[in-house]
Amino acid sequence: MVKIDNVYQKVLAIANKEQRGYITPQEFNLFADQAQMEIFEQYFYDINQWNRQHGNNTAHSDMLTNLEEKVSLFERYDQVADVSSDWGDINMTTGFPNLYRLEMVRVDYKTESTFRQAEEIQLNELNKYGSSPLGGWSKKRPVYTRYTHTNSKNLKVYPYPAYSIGSSDPDIDRVLISYIQTPAVPNWGYVVVNDKALYNSTSSTDFELHPSEESELVYRILALAGVAIEKPQLVQTAVGLGAGQIQQEKQ
Repeated sequence: MVKIDNVYQKVLAIANKEQRGYITPQEFNLFADQAQMEIFEQYFYDINQWNRQHGNNTAHSDMLTNLEEKVSLFERYDQVADVSSDWGDINMTTGFPNLYRLEMVRVDYKTESTFRQAEEIQLNELNKYGSSPLGGWSKKRPVYTRYTHTNSKNLKVYPYPAYSIGSSDPDIDRVLISYIQTPAVPNWGYVVVNDKALYNSTSSTDFELHPSEESELVYRILALAGVAIEKPQLVQTAVGLGAGQIQQEKQ
């Protein structure tokens, strides 16, 4: 986790040093959310790239290991999902509003002796799998599909697990979801005293990124601020600082 006040104070200090104007809390919060999501989404492209290369045997300096550690902060394992109908439907928008990427679906059918991992199939494959004597789904080999209905993202599990919303019955079927969640929206909260915004920790939300991302957040927010307030020199300063960090990572 990165303290949002640390980032804001560094952004202000660099902007003031460069005499590029004041960045309001409202502007900073908008840029902070954008910067955090850019860094977060870049993790997955970088993991894909580093997967193609040979790593090294030193865990703390292996780029792929470091990236996976950063992503692990957002992984949630075996979260119980409510089955909202007798036909195996799960409303993911309601049940998991912060879901970014689905990783695994497991089903605990009470007639089976162990959890079964469900395989994803496409909607246009339902007839093929459902009518296949060898490839058809069963409680030993469940499947699921994804679909959107009235702006809600949903899963449907086959064979249908028991309806479970509001049930506390320990003998009812359960569906367990493992996923990567979206970072919480950062917010630099403040109170106004003598016409000056002062940091208020109780109404603030820190960045959820790995602590090593503090400098990257500062550089990206500075660059976004420079574009918004039409200060190209501030953008150049941020790019220059960021380039130095990238060079250090490649050494």
